[in-house]
Amino acid sequence: MNILILGNSEDVHAVHLKNALTQAGATVYYLDTHLFPTQLKMSWQPDTQLGCLNLPEGVKLDFQDIHSVFWRSLSSIDLPSYLEPEQQRIALNDSMSALRTLIQACPARWVNSWQAYQFHKEKPLQLSRVKQLGIAIPATLISNDSEQVLKFAQSQPMLVFKPVYGGTHTQLLKESHLEPERLQLVLGLSPVTIQEYIPGTNIRSYVINGSVYSVEIRSPALDFRQDLQAELRPVELPDRVQQQCLAITKALMLEWTAIDWRLSPQGEYVFLEANPSPMFLHVESKTGFPITQELVQLLTK
Repeated sequence: MNILILGNSEDVHAVHLKNALTQAGATVYYLDTHLFPTQLKMSWQPDTQLGCLNLPEGVKLDFQDIHSVFWRSLSSIDLPSYLEPEQQRIALNDSMSALRTLIQACPARWVNSWQAYQFHKEKPLQLSRVKQLGIAIPATLISNDSEQVLKFAQSQPMLVFKPVYGGTHTQLLKESHLEPERLQLVLGLSPVTIQEYIPGTNIRSYVINGSVYSVEIRSPALDFRQDLQAELRPVELPDRVQQQCLAITKALMLEWTAIDWRLSPQGEYVFLEANPSPMFLHVESKTGFPITQELVQLLTK
């Protein structure tokens, strides 16, 4: 059984899962897109649906011989530095178009799929889809219009802000951030996500194989990812919220995910985000959740 891990040996989660899958009897390779197109070779015929990979270590795999792929991380491609700017642009466009096509053309089971990854990249759409399920989300504005930002800021007693795409930590919105010159400068560079601050407790729910494993993350930090000393405590969510976890996973086309909630003082679970490739080793070691075992079962079945 051939299984690929989208990522490389520099990622401890990728290495951990490769070792676990190998112990389970699978043949596992890294699919490192940073090596495309210089070392990693891909081919596909749309008329026959036949494709293959030639990995840098000299292994050739036909698409139909790949059982599953675990999406850990998609790296940027690596182009030769000697290319002229116009050559660089053409090579980048062609390489990325081929890479996106071939990721979607490979019929293996993806955990998670390209479509699920797109939802994660477009976080405002993710929030909208979850809201359509009848699940609470924070009041949120995505905008690069200073007038709309100021109007929204006046509607909430306390706000946070973060990038639309993600990738960095949440911060409290202060009066100094709303100074006209600063606001115009920042919003002229890119839009921003501004959200109602939800007081309460951080809850993270790992959803996989129809199971929900939840942990309360006790931390004084605004963004618990900044707190290496955060206390982790396994919790059992109400049945209604567990069903919401499963509904979110299905609606966002996820095979597995970690859902971040804020549990308000009034007992309301407010959805913040669903991550299609969450880190799990620290939580697993502290709680005993069988996440590695569940992933191995998912990728080998």
